[in-house]
Amino acid sequence: MNASVRLSMSSLRAHKRRFAGTFLAVFLGVAFLAGTLVMGDTLRANFDTMFGDATSGTDAVVRSADAITTPGESQGVRQPVPTALVKAIDQVPGVAAAAPNIQGAGQLVGANGEAIGGKGPPTLAGNWITDPKLNPYRLAEGRTPASPGEVVINRGAADKGHLKIGDTTTLRTPDPVKVTIVGLATFGGEDGMAQVTFTGMTQSDAEKYLTAKPGEAATIQVRAGPGVSQQSLVDRLTPVLPKGVEAITGQQSAQENTDMISSQFLTIFTTFLLVFSGIALLVATFSIHNTFAIVIAQRTRENALLRALGASRRQVTAATVTEASVVAVTASAAGLAGGIGIAAGLKMLFPAIGFPFPGGDLVIRTLSMTLPLAVGIIVCLGSALMPAVRAGRTAPLAALRETSVDQSGASPVRAVTGMALAALAIGATLTGVLISPSLLLAGLGAALALVAFVVLGPVASTTAVSILGSPLDRLRGVTGGLARRNALRSPRRTAATASALMIGVAVVSLFTVFGASLKATMDQTVSRSFAGDVAVSTPSFGAGGSGLSPQLAGAIDKLPEVDTAVGLGQGVAEVDGKGRALTVTDPTALSRTFDLGTVHGSLNSLGTDGIAITKAEADRQHLTTGSKAQLAFTDGKKQTFTVRAVYGESELAGDYVITRAAWAPHRTQDSDTLVAVSFKTGVSTAKGKAAVEKAAAHYGNPQVQTRHEYAQSSAGGIDMMLTLVYALLALAVLIALLGIANTLTLAIHERTRELGLLRAVGQTRSQLRAMVRWESVLVAAFGTLGGLSLGAFLGWVLVKASDGASDSAFAFALPPVQLVVVALVGVAAGALAGLRPARRAARLDVLRAIATE
Repeated sequence: MNASVRLSMSSLRAHKRRFAGTFLAVFLGVAFLAGTLVMGDTLRANFDTMFGDATSGTDAVVRSADAITTPGESQGVRQPVPTALVKAIDQVPGVAAAAPNIQGAGQLVGANGEAIGGKGPPTLAGNWITDPKLNPYRLAEGRTPASPGEVVINRGAADKGHLKIGDTTTLRTPDPVKVTIVGLATFGGEDGMAQVTFTGMTQSDAEKYLTAKPGEAATIQVRAGPGVSQQSLVDRLTPVLPKGVEAITGQQSAQENTDMISSQFLTIFTTFLLVFSGIALLVATFSIHNTFAIVIAQRTRENALLRALGASRRQVTAATVTEASVVAVTASAAGLAGGIGIAAGLKMLFPAIGFPFPGGDLVIRTLSMTLPLAVGIIVCLGSALMPAVRAGRTAPLAALRETSVDQSGASPVRAVTGMALAALAIGATLTGVLISPSLLLAGLGAALALVAFVVLGPVASTTAVSILGSPLDRLRGVTGGLARRNALRSPRRTAATASALMIGVAVVSLFTVFGASLKATMDQTVSRSFAGDVAVSTPSFGAGGSGLSPQLAGAIDKLPEVDTAVGLGQGVAEVDGKGRALTVTDPTALSRTFDLGTVHGSLNSLGTDGIAITKAEADRQHLTTGSKAQLAFTDGKKQTFTVRAVYGESELAGDYVITRAAWAPHRTQDSDTLVAVSFKTGVSTAKGKAAVEKAAAHYGNPQVQTRHEYAQSSAGGIDMMLTLVYALLALAVLIALLGIANTLTLAIHERTRELGLLRAVGQTRSQLRAMVRWESVLVAAFGTLGGLSLGAFLGWVLVKASDGASDSAFAFALPPVQLVVVALVGVAAGALAGLRPARRAARLDVLRAIATE
């Protein structure tokens, strides 16, 4: 074994360049994985510290005991608690102070007239708590609000909106309120809670604009006196609280806030990055395997001599595994350092692009170091295992031959196996998406399709490269013909080299197709469901934004150009024990502005005790027209409603519809998410839109869009997602290019004598460079073509599987322009990967090359 180690070390020292591409592939994959894990640990720890610091003075939180959680929401909606409880709480022994905490949605308007935030994180407003220890926000500049209209805002929101103390601006609650900034605040030592914006008002203003009626608060914050623990304080508070109200420790409240951030953002964020780390490592696997396969093929004679001199198969295999181990350990260790650098860079980058994370040092946990190290080593060793076994099988008689070149072709067994896998993949996929909808079966079919593509690669490469390279014979003459023959020389190698790029392109194509399908679905949904002419909305998604004023629809409806204007608000309730989102609107106007499909019953007679539901939800809940359904609201009240209408469509109208009169006794802060407007006959879209914009300007200046514009803006988040996806996938494509460049470099070393002879018989340096570059382009074109085909297929599977798992109808769309751009980028990347190997080939000394064995 010592001899094997010495031989491996000697080989590595002599051929360092051979493993440069492998080192970089492992390094990048491990660095990205380690950086993701360190970033996740750091953010969790920093958020935990920030929430702990911000709420350190709060020892107990009094709140409603029950929460209603709707599907797709991790945080439930709780009913308010009466502020009158503060007096009773103040009398409890051990209580030093108590203060109501009123919270609602409030979006600030910046100095340029644009709303601040609204791109996911909440835009909050509430009362400014005068007790500095109970207030999670700390006054950094100015003073606290004392008169109506005065507010304190967090410093991050002020910076983003270019606002300062003394400025007057608008706060959307959602009714526009003129406010004057008198102070700036921080949260846990930071300019804000990530991108959450906060506006602190007087208690009377908060009650006026953020609650349905005075005397209600989201929670009551309680501070303990000296020597009273948090749990002891909770135990003392519990007996004096009314039914349905509970007390939790301040520490538990802070942990819930941290968990909320983790579940809603950090978990999704880190999972997203981990998926791309996995893709990068998968791409690296092909590059690593290819490198070792070529190196072993080049060292056939060397290994045969070792076998002839007495080395066992085990020793030759062990020598190769040792080389792979050294590369794996060194590259993975370097990747850990690179990962820490990536995490530090991301931590500095996000604030620079307007997404501030909490301050604090990097948190490096043992798992975040050991897992990427282990994965990097396993991937590298696993990729080198088959070439190592192949090296051990080298026969001693091979020493009598010249240096072997890997000319392995596509065996009949591979062809049969690949076709069988492809048939299984198609069968499982079609069954999972068309016959018996199943995400598991569709996913299995997609995985089998990927394996089938890889197995069939060498079989397909001969035909594909021949077809793709046929124009080169005419366009580039002998140089093009030689490039095509070189790419055809070893189908297995060509396929393995192209597979790395194929996977990268396939994932890019998958997301491109899925993104285009989501846009087409949104456009189809709006076109099918929305019968109005324009839509009024606020440019926000996630928990951000404050919505639209409920008075806006009425104001627009009075315009002479308008036939119908209907606002859609939102509410929550438990329907027969299950949390559901409610659409609060005028059902009669809704039916005139939205296509609700076939309606059974009447939407005109819902009143204060009637409800309308979709047919899908009616079937799920076993309800029909005339059925009774009990709704439990967040205020703790229960009411029996009669199902008076069952309608077909639900995409924009929602699954449950009640009137504003029915919702009014249970509402908290009232707002609309959308106002749909239909014009009178003869009114042009331009004229009607201008009139609506003028009326909407008095209500915070929300967006007024045509149906097409509304569909496009609703899908705006998809473009943002795709931009991030493309940026992350650039790493996988980079690793694939390193693999192509490394393979070509090793192939040039393998063909040194051949290249020397070509130069000797008259081939110029420029012709030699062109030959190598075109060979690289052909390999990349094959990988890109396979990736586009696989990505389009997987995109179709994902769309159809989503369609089967959702009540909404998904539309499949192939974006030709984007896919052509992906194809051109893939081919251009191949040309780029061939530049360095081509230059190296052209620099070969002719006489030395001819003399090379």
